[in-house]
Amino acid sequence: MTSRLRKLGLTVHIIFSVGWVGAVAAFLILAISALTSDGATSRAAYLAMDVVGRGALLPLSVGALTSGIVQSLGTRWGLFRHYWVLVKLVLTVFATAALFLHQFTAVAEAARLASDAAASSGGLPLRQLGLQLRADAGLALLVLVSITVIAVYKPWGLVGHISRSLGLFLAAVTALLVAFVALHLSGRSPHQHSH
Repeated sequence: MTSRLRKLGLTVHIIFSVGWVGAVAAFLILAISALTSDGATSRAAYLAMDVVGRGALLPLSVGALTSGIVQSLGTRWGLFRHYWVLVKLVLTVFATAALFLHQFTAVAEAARLASDAAASSGGLPLRQLGLQLRADAGLALLVLVSITVIAVYKPWGLVGHISRSLGLFLAAVTALLVAFVALHLSGRSPHQHSH
């Protein structure tokens, strides 16, 4: 890849990545607003979360993932040569998959309930979804900040030798993923009770 093309690819990747972080922050603010505002404002926030999810989060996540893969394949870093690139890839794939899952389940259900005045007056299913969406958005922001820190500091070396810090990081991420999957598969996720 030429220097000019590499810079263009990096610029595109940064735009998608920064946009994704900004859209998640906006989503988190809407989720907080949905839980702390009066009825009409709360319902509007849930509807806006659906719009932000479909119109910004989904395309930005796919753009960041795709441009990151292209960028790594076209540079000296490679996709499978350095642990920090692999960790970023795994976290980005997980975040994108979780986003798609939640957009078409919890977010869509919250928007449906918010648009149905009768269901919204009861409040409990929508409030449970709101708590879940706020937690998910907070976790997503943490994951995206972690990906950014990894990209800047490039903390781990070439594939083949696992450093102590990488081992601890992978253990922590694995524990979080297991807890996330167990929560959702156990039926304790609030949006699973609202159906």
